[in-house]
Amino acid sequence: MVTGVSSGFSKKMELVGVGYRVSNTGNLLELLIGYSHPIYFLIPSEVSLTTKMEKGESPSILMESSDKQLLGQVCAKIRSYRKPEPYKGKGIKFAGEVIRRKAGKTSGKK
Repeated sequence: MVTGVSSGFSKKMELVGVGYRVSNTGNLLELLIGYSHPIYFLIPSEVSLTTKMEKGESPSILMESSDKQLLGQVCAKIRSYRKPEPYKGKGIKFAGEVIRRKAGKTSGKK
C-alpha cells in the first residue's frame, strides 16, 4: 500500500489484431475489437487512463492507479471482452505477456 501511495501502480495492455482500435474521452474507453458494434467501458475515477495508437505499432492502453486491486480488476474486465486466442494470437493482452500458440489444422494427405 505504501508503494501505491508513493509511486503508484501501472499496467499496459496491447490490442493485437487487424482493425483493432482504442480511444478514450476522459474516463470513457471505446474499444473496436472485431464486433459489429463498439464497446464502451467507463473507467473508475481512481484509475487514470491513456491510450496510444501509432502507425506500425499495436494500439495500447496504459492505466495507472494507487489501488492495485482495483487496477487489476479493471484490466481483467477489459481483457475479458476479447481474450488472446491461441491460433492467431489476436485479442487484448498485457504488455510482455507471451501467448502459447497452437498449430492449426494440417491438410490431410492421402
